[in-house]
Amino acid sequence: MTIGQDKDQGLRAQAPDRINTRARVGAISLIGLVALAFACAPSVLTPVEPGAAPARLAAAVPAPVAAPVAVVPAPAAEPKLAADLRIAASEFVFDQPTLQVDPGQRVHLSLDNRGAIQHNLHVEGSNVALEANPGQVVQGDFTFDKAGTFEFFCSIPGHKEAGMKGKLIVGNAPIAHADHAAAETVSQPAAAAQPLPEGLTRLPQPQVAPPIERREPELVKVDLETREVTALLDDGVAYRYWTFNGSVPGPMVRVRQGDTVELTLKNAPGTQLTHSINLHAVNGPGGGSVDTQVVPGDSSTIRFQALHPGVYVYHCMTPMVGQHVANGMYGMIVVEPPDGLPKVDREYYIMQGDFYLQGDRGQKGLRAFSLDKLFQEDPEYIVYNGSVGAMTGERALHANVGDTVRFFFGVGGPNKDSAFHVVGGSFDVLHPEGAAEWLTDVQTTLVPPGGATMAEMKLSVPGHYMIEDHHITRLQKGAMADFEVEGPQNPDVFEHLGAARPAGQP
Repeated sequence: MTIGQDKDQGLRAQAPDRINTRARVGAISLIGLVALAFACAPSVLTPVEPGAAPARLAAAVPAPVAAPVAVVPAPAAEPKLAADLRIAASEFVFDQPTLQVDPGQRVHLSLDNRGAIQHNLHVEGSNVALEANPGQVVQGDFTFDKAGTFEFFCSIPGHKEAGMKGKLIVGNAPIAHADHAAAETVSQPAAAAQPLPEGLTRLPQPQVAPPIERREPELVKVDLETREVTALLDDGVAYRYWTFNGSVPGPMVRVRQGDTVELTLKNAPGTQLTHSINLHAVNGPGGGSVDTQVVPGDSSTIRFQALHPGVYVYHCMTPMVGQHVANGMYGMIVVEPPDGLPKVDREYYIMQGDFYLQGDRGQKGLRAFSLDKLFQEDPEYIVYNGSVGAMTGERALHANVGDTVRFFFGVGGPNKDSAFHVVGGSFDVLHPEGAAEWLTDVQTTLVPPGGATMAEMKLSVPGHYMIEDHHITRLQKGAMADFEVEGPQNPDVFEHLGAARPAGQP
């Protein structure tokens, strides 16, 4: 090989080395430009749901360069991140009136009950159902495949109507402003009346507790159970009552001043709500209701001393209190003075309450509770002892001429007072509000909701008497009872002299 040939071959051999060197320099320059672009470009965070992977920086686009670069394929689309949603419930609101998720997205949903009673969360048209006791957090995983706007709500009776509802938006529908989202959620009202179940009767009448004969204080144990019972409110009209021991009013509790009372409240299994008891004779937080908020199937016991004689109302004190009372949850506790009450021949236990029903007045069937009418204080029925005619006809009260009788009369309410009156008589002795002091010769006494009175009268003439609320139009709503008195006539007190003759006749 000649020298010239060797030189030519040497130059050709060095050419690839120079090309490789230039490529390396170009690559290094490219890397520097990309790094500079990253350093100068602003960082863009991609929002993610709480608990998801950290946000990633958005890739910046480098400036074009003369040297060729390799094309890198775009990464495959990642699956949707799970949404971690938490909603708090209290009386009677959810802290988030609007929730939003993507179709097909797995949702880890937590319900945090920060209230004093049981709450739940349901989503219309889905199997979402979470239920939490006070102070409890419950969780579940759900997927919403169908796009649209759906209502979520608490299904415990009255809670949704009181405001426990909101919107779940699946997809890209616009989110309503938080102040209006819940208000805009509209649900279809339930039917005002369902077919009347067969075989229903009126609720049983509670008995008068016997007088206290002893003169020393004792430990008295009382057991009450909250039950939901369907019964007749009127002829052809049924209603689902909330009760103490299955009657309206609940049982009369009767003790002596100075007694220690140990009361156990049980909430029957299968009831829909938390219940409690507030006794107006109790000196203590909530009249005992703070410590007796009992979920279905559970029980709670309190102990208190009966410090003050009198006639007192007890009632459920679980929010919404008016709803529980309007459904029949009230009764009476009598605290006799140390020497007892004067003896009488008969005693009667009567309590008045107002009931608020969906639908039209007089509509037949199984009727539902109306929260709107409760707030408007517009009851369809105002009745004695739980139903129209509870103490009329064959269920009337009875006594004999010469009897001295005592009425224990209270008003559960929740809204309407009562002008307690016996047509054809007056009260010889009246203890207004159940006070130890008494009045004599009283015709009518006004008893407020949550109040009670004790009245006595001696019967001297036989016949038919009527006990009524002297707000007279309430007779048509049910606020009356028949009172039949038997015995010999007493013309010195009252007699019928015969029908008036037309003028001009002998």
